[in-house]
Amino acid sequence: MRGPNLRKLNTNHLPRHPIITPASSTTQHFTNQIQRLPPPTYYTPPHTQSTQPSISKSLITDQTHTHSPVAMAKPVSIEVWNPNGKYRVVSTKPMPGTRWINLLVQQDCRVEICTEKKTILSVEDIIALIGNKCDGVIGQLTEDWGDTLFSALAKAGGKAFSNMAVGYNNVDVDAATKYGVAVGNTPGVLTETTAELAASLSLAASRRIVEADEFMRAGLYDGWLPHLFVGNLLKGQTVGVIGAGRIGSAYARMMIEGFKMNLIYYDLYQATRLEKFVTAYGQFLKASGEQPVTWKRASSMDEVLQVADVISLHPILDKTTYHLINKERLSKMKKEAILINCSRGPVVDEEALVEHLKHNPMFRVGLDVFEDEPYMKPGLADMKNAIVVPHIASASKWTREGMATLAALNVVGKIKGFPTWSNPNAVDPFLDENSSPPPACPSIVNAKALGLPVSKL
Repeated sequence: MRGPNLRKLNTNHLPRHPIITPASSTTQHFTNQIQRLPPPTYYTPPHTQSTQPSISKSLITDQTHTHSPVAMAKPVSIEVWNPNGKYRVVSTKPMPGTRWINLLVQQDCRVEICTEKKTILSVEDIIALIGNKCDGVIGQLTEDWGDTLFSALAKAGGKAFSNMAVGYNNVDVDAATKYGVAVGNTPGVLTETTAELAASLSLAASRRIVEADEFMRAGLYDGWLPHLFVGNLLKGQTVGVIGAGRIGSAYARMMIEGFKMNLIYYDLYQATRLEKFVTAYGQFLKASGEQPVTWKRASSMDEVLQVADVISLHPILDKTTYHLINKERLSKMKKEAILINCSRGPVVDEEALVEHLKHNPMFRVGLDVFEDEPYMKPGLADMKNAIVVPHIASASKWTREGMATLAALNVVGKIKGFPTWSNPNAVDPFLDENSSPPPACPSIVNAKALGLPVSKL
C-alpha cells in the first residue's frame, strides 16, 4: 500500500543498505489470524527536496542478499516490504488488499511492488524490475510475457511467474516451459463476479439505462413521453449462451432465475448440471402456477444466434474462436437482439460490429473487452446502442483480492517447492482468511510440461 507521501526513488546516491525500510523486517510465520504489516518507508536522499525528483540510470545495491547488484536499465519506482527476506518477488503492479503481501512475507519473501505511473509496463520496464536476481514475478494480463521476459527471469534465477488473471493469452507458455519457469493463473475466483457483470450489461442494454442516464445528465428531460427509451422486457424471452462452462452457466442461472428466461446454449460438451437446474426451476414455477422455463442444447452456434433474444459469449480464445462473431453471424441475429461479451475481445470482429450497430439502431451490445484493448475500433464510442466498460468483469473487491492472493501463492509455492493443487477451480481453501492456505500452488498451467508433482491434499 502506498503511503500518503509516496515519492519516486532517486537512486543516484543510494547508500549500501536496503533502499526502503519498513518499521519492522521480522519474518512472520503463518498464523490463523492474518497479521497487519507495518507500512513501508520510502527512501529519498537527504539533499533531494523536490516531491518529484529526477531519476537517471542507476545501480541499486542491496546488502540483504548475497547476489550481485541489481542493475536497473531504466528509472523504476518501487516500494519494498520485508527488505531482509530471503526470496525476491516482484509485482509489476500494486494489487488490491494486503493479504497477498502478508502471505509472501510470512514465507520469507522480500516483496517489491512497482509503483511506476504507467498503466501498461513495457518489456524493457519489466526487465529493469527483474534485474540480476529475482525468484518470481507477479504480472498482469496487459504485459507481453514472451521469450524475452522469460529468458531474463530465468537468467535472474527466477522459477515462477503468475498472471493476476484466469486468462493467459499474453503469456507464451511454451517459452516459459523452455526456460523452466512455472506459469500460474487465477481461476475459480471470478466465476460469479464475471457472470454478474454480464447480467448487468444484459439488463442495462435491454432497458437502455446508459442512454437514459446520459439523456438526464444533459438536461434534456422535460416530461414523460410514451415512446421515451422503450426497451425490451426480458421475462419470457430466450437467453442464449455460447460456451456453457463455469461462467457461462453461472450467467445463465442468473438470467433464468432472475428474469424467468428460457435457455438455449451451445457448447461442445453437454452442460448437465445447468440442464438439471433449469428443469428443476421450471418444475418449481409450474407448481407455483407460473409458466415454466425451458432449455435446449443447440446443435450449432448459428441456431443460438437465430433464436435467442439476448446472447452472451463465454468461449475461450484460440484460432477457432477468433472473430467468432463476424459480419455473417451478426446478420443471423434478430434485429433487436442484445449481444454481450465479457470473454475475450478478439472473439468479436469489432469493425463488423460497428457497421452492424450503425445499420440496426435497435440492436444493442454490451462489451467489457475489446479486440485491440485498450483501444476501441473507430466509431464504436459513438454508438448510442453500445455499452462499453473498461474490462471490469472481475472488479469486485472480494474477487480482485482473491486473484492477488492466488497469484502470490502460485509464485511462492513454486519457490518453496510446493506441489500443484489438484483442482485449480476449487480454491476456497486458499481464500479463507481465518486459516493458513494449503502448502500448494493453486494453479500452474504448465505443471505437466514441467513435471511438477500434484498435491494429495
